[in-house]
Amino acid sequence: MSVTVAKGFHAAGVAAGIKDSGGLDLALVVNRGPRRAAAGVFTSNRVKAAPVHWSEQVLKGGTVAAVVLNSGGANACTGPLGFQDTHATAERVGEVLDVSAAEVAVASTGLIGVRLPMDKLLPGVTTAADALSEHGGEKAAIAIKTTDTVHKTAVAGRDGWSVGGMAKGAGMLAPGLATMLAVLTTDADVDSATLDRALRAATRTTFDRVDSDGCMSTNDTVLLLGSGASGVAPDPDEFAEAVREVCADLALQLVKDAEGASKDIRVEVVGAATEDDAVEVARSIARNNLLKCAVHGEDPNWGRVLSAIGTTAAVFDPDRLNVSINDVLVCENGAAGADRSLVDMRFREVRITADLRAGEQAATVWTNDLTADYVHENSAYSS
Repeated sequence: MSVTVAKGFHAAGVAAGIKDSGGLDLALVVNRGPRRAAAGVFTSNRVKAAPVHWSEQVLKGGTVAAVVLNSGGANACTGPLGFQDTHATAERVGEVLDVSAAEVAVASTGLIGVRLPMDKLLPGVTTAADALSEHGGEKAAIAIKTTDTVHKTAVAGRDGWSVGGMAKGAGMLAPGLATMLAVLTTDADVDSATLDRALRAATRTTFDRVDSDGCMSTNDTVLLLGSGASGVAPDPDEFAEAVREVCADLALQLVKDAEGASKDIRVEVVGAATEDDAVEVARSIARNNLLKCAVHGEDPNWGRVLSAIGTTAAVFDPDRLNVSINDVLVCENGAAGADRSLVDMRFREVRITADLRAGEQAATVWTNDLTADYVHENSAYSS
């Protein structure tokens, strides 16, 4: 059900002809109300795609009637004409749905530097509008895939209201969200300010802590739309937790579908003086290519973990660092601990825990191993 699990939402996914494969490539999600509250977070990359610039302006109003998303082209680095294409897309959605284009968010994903085929995209909007349904969430989720091998959806049900979501992403997964498009919906009766607080809190500890390959996208967009159709105004903390639950589910699905990956690596830093220290250290470990190669080879090379920690500005004493891999304390007090042969790394998930022993704060970042398949896929992406 994904984005249509919440009352008040219809969705569709259609093949507009944007992708050479002929597969589904255009999605439309519509909020039927009675509220049209919305919040969004976007890439922090200074090079932003045209739809990001457009949608950032739309979200300033706190109201979104519809979201149109396409795969098969990022519409990034396409100059003024690319922005005109985004504007035209929003205008077409406004026409077919009888809403203001200023309340239509736009999101795109695919190859950078190539303009979208508007002669296919605009008729596709009309086709999608005709196909809108309360059962259209799955096709919408499929339509936003690029190198994804599976479509990604999640739901969180509560007493009388719910949160649903869909996301795409399999590469360029790094902070500033990930190379991802995500749309979350809720029928809880909440205003845009409440949506914004919940979404920012959720993305901070979920999407922003997925760091598959250290590469930041130009198109990252995460939207949360509220219809208020349930008539239930939940406790703000309970609502925020439901949003976090859906974001966490989707974020982990992104990790598990990362391009070429054979291992999912959970990097947990504990005993940090501050949360920022914990995040910085976890990020450094997650981005260490030598470590990622070692994990791919099922080698519990804890020395590479210590080396990564040492590049940070975090507070720690090198002679007090502890590192566990899959719960085996392989490094104790900055030196060899248990026999590394005791670490079983045959399974998909690998857990690395670094204890800085400098405080009480902790953070977790998810990453993947570095494989030949990842190199192959990204060396031939534009073809």
